Amino acid sequence: MASSHESFWDHASFAVVGHSGKRNFPKMTYNGLKKTGKAVYAVDLGGAEVEGDTSYPDLSSLPGRVEAAVLELPKNETAEWVGRAADAGCTAVWIHQQTDTPEALELAEKRGLEVCAGNCAVMYVTPGMSFHAPHRWIWKMIGRF
Repeated sequence: MASSHESFWDHASFAVVGHSGKRNFPKMTYNGLKKTGKAVYAVDLGGAEVEGDTSYPDLSSLPGRVEAAVLELPKNETAEWVGRAADAGCTAVWIHQQTDTPEALELAEKRGLEVCAGNCAVMYVTPGMSFHAPHRWIWKMIGRF
């Protein structure tokens, strides 16, 4: 049976949210999701184009509603974006490792969102050999995948 972290990626549409003005946009997550053939949109608060694709300044600017949002933002912005994801109609959020806060997790629960936190999204969306492969193997062995 798939874990909640694995089944998160069963959604049909995603927004990958980053802030390139403060840290690199999460291109590995974005590209990994694009390879799945699902609808994926870049939301970059820094306003930069992402991998030649249009980036959007917020979730309300997307051409359609997305089911899930992957939040790879500075920690102090996470809770705000959990609320924005819920307001935009997302049913699930992935909060990148080490960027969750008690406030963000509480808000997600209060808003009824499916939440994955504490893990790196790239470990799930980039199958095969990569520098994440050893992490995947270890986490599977200890039951945290």
